[in-house]
Amino acid sequence: MRICGIRNDSLPRLLAGSGRATRRKRGLRSLSAALLTSAALVLAPAPASALDLFGWLPFGSSSSETDIPVTDPFPYTATLTVAGNGDDLRDKLSESSELVSEVERPPSGEAGLIARATSDFERLVGRLYVEGYYAGTVDIRVAGLSLEKALQMPSLPGPRPVPVTIRVTPGPLFSFGRIELDAEDGGEALALLETPAEYGLVPGETANSGKVLRAENRIVNDLKAAGYPFARIARREIVADHDSNRLDVRLMAATGRAARFGEVSVTGTEATDPDFVVTHAMLPQGAPYDPAAIERATKRLGELGIFSSIRIVPGEDVGPDGLLPMTIEVSERGRNVIGVGANWSSSEGFGVEAYWRRRNLFGRGELLSVEGSVGRIGDNSLSDLEYSGRIAFEKPGAFGPLTSFTTSLSARQEIPDAYRSRNITADAFVRREFDDRLSVRVGAELQYADEQDVFGNRTYLLGGVIGELTYDTRDDKLNPTSGINAVVFAEPAYDAKGGNFMLFTKGQVSAYQALDDAKRFVLAGRLGAGSIIAPSVSAVPAARRFFSGGGGSIRGYAYRNVGPRLAGEVTGGRSFVEASAEVRMKVTDTIGLVGFIDAGNSFDAIYPDFSEGVKVGVGAGLRYFTPVGPLRFDVAVPLNPEQDDPDFAIYVGLSQAF
Repeated sequence: MRICGIRNDSLPRLLAGSGRATRRKRGLRSLSAALLTSAALVLAPAPASALDLFGWLPFGSSSSETDIPVTDPFPYTATLTVAGNGDDLRDKLSESSELVSEVERPPSGEAGLIARATSDFERLVGRLYVEGYYAGTVDIRVAGLSLEKALQMPSLPGPRPVPVTIRVTPGPLFSFGRIELDAEDGGEALALLETPAEYGLVPGETANSGKVLRAENRIVNDLKAAGYPFARIARREIVADHDSNRLDVRLMAATGRAARFGEVSVTGTEATDPDFVVTHAMLPQGAPYDPAAIERATKRLGELGIFSSIRIVPGEDVGPDGLLPMTIEVSERGRNVIGVGANWSSSEGFGVEAYWRRRNLFGRGELLSVEGSVGRIGDNSLSDLEYSGRIAFEKPGAFGPLTSFTTSLSARQEIPDAYRSRNITADAFVRREFDDRLSVRVGAELQYADEQDVFGNRTYLLGGVIGELTYDTRDDKLNPTSGINAVVFAEPAYDAKGGNFMLFTKGQVSAYQALDDAKRFVLAGRLGAGSIIAPSVSAVPAARRFFSGGGGSIRGYAYRNVGPRLAGEVTGGRSFVEASAEVRMKVTDTIGLVGFIDAGNSFDAIYPDFSEGVKVGVGAGLRYFTPVGPLRFDVAVPLNPEQDDPDFAIYVGLSQAF
């Protein structure tokens, strides 16, 4: 019987640490004899990296510096062959091999080539382990010489570029045999763990080394979640039986001492009040240690927008009282921010916007914003441009760390084809978070509007009380692939000019579902509806009525050109319903395609009675994924256009359509 045992506490690791070239020279014969003949491998892991489980480097990474010019470049050719296997394994090995993937970027001198080859040996063996092959051989030859002989030569013989050949014989595929989980602390720690199968270690399944790594991470995370901040894998035994092609795994966990959150301190603050940071983090002092609480605190501090980096670091030891001190390490961002943006569509024209923001105004996360925008730029005269200006103040933690207060004053002119509106609005809101998903916003609004539309010229002085409920489980706000986002809005209001009471209501829900594990195919859907209870359409300010059509509504139709009409002109409605569906496909990491259909309409009645039918638009789009969100390019066609609707419409913007 031939057995390969891999233990993490046996012997010093070969080929590890600094001075890799000299150690590799001394240890190459031992390593070759061990691996190339499938004899015993005895390795100890580097504590800093779990990826050293079986003595291999993280494949797909390169130790070379692309930005540093290579002195004395030494060209070579590389050929990799895999015995008895298809292209799939060969492709994976090629990705892991620096000799193959970096052949166009020669190393520095002969020593650099030999160093790359010896590093490749570890990478390729590691890749075989990842794929479940533990009896494979890797034969790398430089200028026809084995690595051991190449190291002994004063100069490499043969032609230039130097030929490098890599031959891999994977051997049989291994499956898991006996799986054991144990704990240094005895039964109490074991009671905190799941079964091996629930950690992905199932006898009979392919013995990929990545499964062992993932199981270890999950075991440690489970123990930390149970209140043990210094939990670790204390001992790992991997035994490969070459007669049965089985891999036996025994993992020994150590919990360390249980802990509770202790005193919280802050470092790195300059303009920010440290007490505000501690309060806003909401680490529950005295409660059992919980990594989820640290994650929530980090996210909460990050949402303030005033820090460029945030780390919450536990102390080195648990105190005699069981308390573990915590340190919040932050780095502050610049306090003044200037930004510009632009958008364009063939139906709505070109628009620009700019803003100035002062972060951390008084040292407790306050934000002062001055914003402005100009829209419908093109053939319009200056008097027919749309514009807006707004000044806003936001105070996080106004009534506790889960609340924020905002107030703003804005002025705008809107000139869609259906109406012209000039209005000034003042508002104030308090927002309360109940958890990461649920929040509510309540406040008041006062608006003066001077408008002209198909009903003539009218002025309004509208005051209202607003309530808004948001439920958001999206995994990514800019490019979601799972979850839902639901918003419900209500505002009872009174028009002092017209003497009319009104009730504005609106709701919208968007849902997202990835169809594959890589999240390259995503289905996205949106459904929205609203109602205004008012004496008539004309009693409602035109800018507050429901219009459909345009980039954020039914694509393909002219902006706000879908709805009930009077004398051929769109009046806006007291109700609406809209629905959208998209199929999103990521072609590469940066390029995506989208197919979509939008449908809906606005109606004169206070509920959608479908008296105006349903308008449908279809189209397709291109996405370019950037660090700040996907850049969107959509082309849409209206299937049942009316007056002023185009044959097709083009939309360009940042972020997904919904």
